[in-house]
Amino acid sequence: MAVRTTATKVKQILDTDLDDTIVEAYIAGASYTLDEVYEGDTELSDDLLAEIERWFAAHMIAATRERQATKEGAGGASITYQGVTGEGLKSTLYGQQVLSMDPTGKIAALGRKRATMYAVPSFDD
Repeated sequence: MAVRTTATKVKQILDTDLDDTIVEAYIAGASYTLDEVYEGDTELSDDLLAEIERWFAAHMIAATRERQATKEGAGGASITYQGVTGEGLKSTLYGQQVLSMDPTGKIAALGRKRATMYAVPSFDD
C-alpha cells in the first residue's frame, strides 16, 4: 500500500476536529481502495492519485463520522444531513470531486455489478 496523502492535507479541505490517527485510518482505507482500483494502471500521475486519495478520505469521513449538514435549526432542534445513504461517492461533495477527478471512470464503476451474458446456440435441438 502506498499512502499518498496526509491527515494535514485532508484537514485542509475538510473541517474536522478528528485526531490525526483517526484521519489516517480513513486515508488507509482510501489508499487500499485506490490500490485495488488502479492496480498496475499507469494512466494516472502520482500527483493526481494523491489528490484523489485526499478527497476520497474526506468523503469517507464526511459520509460517516463528520456528516455534513445542509440545514440546521435551533428552537425545536432540527438538522438535515447532506447526501443519501446508498448513493456512494455521489452522497458528499467530496465524493463528487473524486468522481470528477478520475478521467478513467474506474472509481465511478465501484460497486457496480458486472453483467454476464450467455448465448444459447439454438432452441431447436
